[in-house]
Amino acid sequence: MTRTTTAEAGTELTFATALVRMSHVVQYVFADVSREHGVTPQQAQLLCMLTGGPIGMTELSRLLHLEKSSLTGLVDRVERRGLVTRVSHPRDRRACQISLTPEGARLGEKVHEEICARLDVLGEAMPEADRRRIASALTGVVARYAT
Repeated sequence: MTRTTTAEAGTELTFATALVRMSHVVQYVFADVSREHGVTPQQAQLLCMLTGGPIGMTELSRLLHLEKSSLTGLVDRVERRGLVTRVSHPRDRRACQISLTPEGARLGEKVHEEICARLDVLGEAMPEADRRRIASALTGVVARYAT
């Protein structure tokens, strides 16, 4: 993982630059945890997204920013490992949703918890009020992006 130098640490970053650097930290943490569990970062991201329940391929394509063919390949690989299954869409017979198997659910929860725990450690020195304020602000940024 890349560390911030002393010179960089003293420089005040713009909001966008800080977000870009934080996204790199999150990517590094995803990569580290994924590697430890024998999955790729994209596979880990897929498992984490599915912990809330089945999601359709179109929605997964949008959430993961993958073309349909790339998503199909990703789902195929994770399905072969027994971590996900394709299930019929309840309202559209032509479509399917991707659902976690019991093993996939265990791994998805574990990976998600470990990623969150490692990211939480990075903010341990911050006062709780600051952590809540940052979490609230970032939740708003994510919500604006999602609309």
